[in-house]
Amino acid sequence: MSLLILRGVAVLALILLLWNPASSRLLPAGDQPLVLLDASLSMTGAPWRAALDTARGFARRRAVVWRFGTTVTAFDTTPPAAGASHLAPALEAAAGRAGDVVVVTDGEVDDLAGIPADLLRRPRVIVQPRAPFVDAYVASVEGTRHVTRTDTIRLKVSYGVAGNRGSGLGARNASITVSVGERRLTSQRVTLPDSGTLSTDVTFPVSRIPNPGWAVLEVRLDGVGDAEPRDNSRLFAIDVSLAPAAVIFASPPDWETRFLARTLSDVARVPVKVFVETEAGRWRDGATLVPVPTSLLTSAAASARLVVAMGDPERARAFAGGSRPAVLLWPTNGQPGDWYVERPLSSPFTAALAGVLWDSLPPATAVVVQAHDSTASTVALAARLARRGAARPIITLEERNGQRIATVTAAGLWRWAFRGGAAEEGYRSVVAALVDWLLGERGAGSRERAAPVTLESPNGVPIAWHWTSPDSARALVITLRSNDATRTDTLRFDPAGRAELLLPPGVYRYALSGGPEQGVVAAETYSDEWLPRVPALTAQPGEATARVASIGLRDRWWLFVIATLALATEWALRRRQGLP
Repeated sequence: MSLLILRGVAVLALILLLWNPASSRLLPAGDQPLVLLDASLSMTGAPWRAALDTARGFARRRAVVWRFGTTVTAFDTTPPAAGASHLAPALEAAAGRAGDVVVVTDGEVDDLAGIPADLLRRPRVIVQPRAPFVDAYVASVEGTRHVTRTDTIRLKVSYGVAGNRGSGLGARNASITVSVGERRLTSQRVTLPDSGTLSTDVTFPVSRIPNPGWAVLEVRLDGVGDAEPRDNSRLFAIDVSLAPAAVIFASPPDWETRFLARTLSDVARVPVKVFVETEAGRWRDGATLVPVPTSLLTSAAASARLVVAMGDPERARAFAGGSRPAVLLWPTNGQPGDWYVERPLSSPFTAALAGVLWDSLPPATAVVVQAHDSTASTVALAARLARRGAARPIITLEERNGQRIATVTAAGLWRWAFRGGAAEEGYRSVVAALVDWLLGERGAGSRERAAPVTLESPNGVPIAWHWTSPDSARALVITLRSNDATRTDTLRFDPAGRAELLLPPGVYRYALSGGPEQGVVAAETYSDEWLPRVPALTAQPGEATARVASIGLRDRWWLFVIATLALATEWALRRRQGLP
């Protein structure tokens, strides 16, 4: 009987070891809480001092402290400098740790709507709110980047008031002042709203800017007695040229003209002047609709490096003809239909357009079908009507007597830019390739291996850079000069061709090593963090946390001992009884 019991115990132990069932048990939360400290600019002053005292109290209990803002970093006591308050990355990183999580913030979190509910329920939240105040500010400045000395600058300035009116703002009358350096360019009276934002147009002649080249305008809201002056001004970078590098003659003007002018200015980074024929023989400035004499049209075309004739190019033949070094002809009165642009198999644009997603492009709405093909021209791009029949050229390139002429016979390409996304990038690539070829310079359309995405960046937000060259992205050394100092840094691009560089407030003239790229960028004192806002995150006690540990039977040593002892004892008894 004892032998059967021993055999049964041994077999049962072996079966359990083969099956390896698991058991669970709760582990204690631990004695090392994690403190997430809001280090955005809105915490400056009294909230930061109170938050530091709270964090130090937890640190005395062996707590780990992290700072969060635009990124998650280790703790230090330097003043908050982040231009945004993003809590989600910090909570996601904290989710893999045991122990309590404590968030110390002023409640003005930017990404609260995107945080999963389970992550948001876990932490204990301690709110150190700012004292209520009222604030007048300049919300944004928009305008043309590239202008000539004879132009008029038109800035769309948005300004507003935030906070409680009863907490200290003075009179509603104020003025918007535009200056460059120490020189005041213009001033305009405005009336502040009770709350929210308003917009106004500020105009002044470019000739008031003392020097050509890049300049940074300061647009300031003066005459306000608010408690937060750091958001009362914005910066706007502008490039002043002596003459337009590209002139567009449009007859009649349409959406094609508008989108080409904007994209041409962006990708070539040169001033573009637009003239439109609104009536037969009567040309006007495309921005102001002021009538322009023929002599001025001829002078503008003669000094431009690139002349564009759109709509009915014959109407502008007097200006686009002759010995112009580079001419772009763009007729738009072609055969209507859905013309689908095809990937170029072998053309001068093959490399430049290698990254275009052709299936994402809307069809052209019309194509001017050539009566005969010129043997002197090269087809750069073609399209098929409803994807059937023979492919018709829509971009041809021709060189005659030192003059480069590109002809675009498709209408409706502006819809690529209007759609945005990959289609807009395709439109920009086509325009950049055209400018590269017309000006006879590799990189004239993009002009740079890398360029800043925006020339101005709010306080605490990195300036983003985008790799624009068809070559593979690589690290570039950048030199930045301000009035006070010169610094050297490195732009390191990710696989998407994007790099970021965080700069203290100021105006910087940059130059990239190993190339001609140079320009200006500005880090503003303005930040959305300065504005008074209703706290999005409120105080909460949080949830007690405990980890669950799963342990299999193979991890329990005593089961192996039972199986071994049962088998050994059975063997010894069998030997004593003379059994096999």
